[in-house]
Amino acid sequence: MKFSKIVRCALGASLGLLLATWGFRGNAVEGSTNQMATKQIIVQRFSVTSSKSFQDVASRLEAAVGHPDMSAFRRDVTSAKTYPEVEKIVNKAIGPSGFMEFTRFDLGEVLRKERGAGAPRSLRLVVGNPLIMKQMVEQVPDAGSYAPVTILIDERPDGVHLSYDTMASFLTSYGSPEAMKVAQDLDSKVEALLTAAAS
Repeated sequence: MKFSKIVRCALGASLGLLLATWGFRGNAVEGSTNQMATKQIIVQRFSVTSSKSFQDVASRLEAAVGHPDMSAFRRDVTSAKTYPEVEKIVNKAIGPSGFMEFTRFDLGEVLRKERGAGAPRSLRLVVGNPLIMKQMVEQVPDAGSYAPVTILIDERPDGVHLSYDTMASFLTSYGSPEAMKVAQDLDSKVEALLTAAAS
């Protein structure tokens, strides 16, 4: 099992070029009160490589995450009258890891349509905990763009990779110690989940 951390830059360069081409000045469109801004965010990716089979790794991860009926979950949250009621609903939906699955994308299925059964498998899981998301969004509204989080499980020549872009790296530039504390705790839980699945 191998670990790696990759730092990458998500920069709205193309948007900046487009704004310059259209002759926009500063953050405001001439004659408009709307404000436009771009923000550079440096993202750190945590990755674990496992020698186990894709199915074994995916099964281990799935066993640790809750799989509620999302239609029923949304209905129950909408019907809840108080926050303690929401807490109970969420706590019943999450798995041993403290997370639940919101949705999944089987990217490998599309690859197999073209390349056949030998195509590498690739699965994107969107997981999280609404109670944790709430704590971050209260401090940094933009945190809602990054949670729930994405976990990518994919086959490569050197093994099965489990990858995750850390929440703390998304939120560092916002300067909120409170949100960072929650994000770092979230990152620790996700990294422990991936490490256990890869072991």
